[in-house]
Amino acid sequence: MTYIYRELVRIDKKKTEVYALGRHISLSADKARRVVDQIRGRSYEETLMILELMPYRACYPIFKLVYSAAANASYNMGSNEANLIISNAQVNEGTTAKKLRPRARGRSYAIKRTTCHITIVVKDISLPEYERVPLFSLKKPRWKKKYPTMVYHDVYSSEGVWDKK
Repeated sequence: MTYIYRELVRIDKKKTEVYALGRHISLSADKARRVVDQIRGRSYEETLMILELMPYRACYPIFKLVYSAAANASYNMGSNEANLIISNAQVNEGTTAKKLRPRARGRSYAIKRTTCHITIVVKDISLPEYERVPLFSLKKPRWKKKYPTMVYHDVYSSEGVWDKK
């Protein structure tokens, strides 16, 4: 029965999610992560407003990727943009371009130009989604039977414990 349950529950998570991938973007991964952390989990329209108003250089390529992921979702799944949320957004380091700059006395100085790969995953929340839930999580844990739930009373309630004067 366990195998039937797992097969039944492993339904179409990929059909509700669409992604856009930007590779070799000439930007530091740390600077891109600073922007991506702000948009993760937000709606599509809210994300576009945030990216337009943020003053960072990383916003423009991320804006284009979010827009591209929404276009992929509307073309591939026929989704409406009002139903889209940013379910996953990640930034990985790309290749580093290395150049040498001539310096005094015949020496050279290395210049490293970093790149990054940005992945934006968009999910349609209007489509039904079935998540994989393991069977053992439906049972109550054994330790909860031994130890009852403790209730902590509010010490700082408005009953006059602390005088503000």
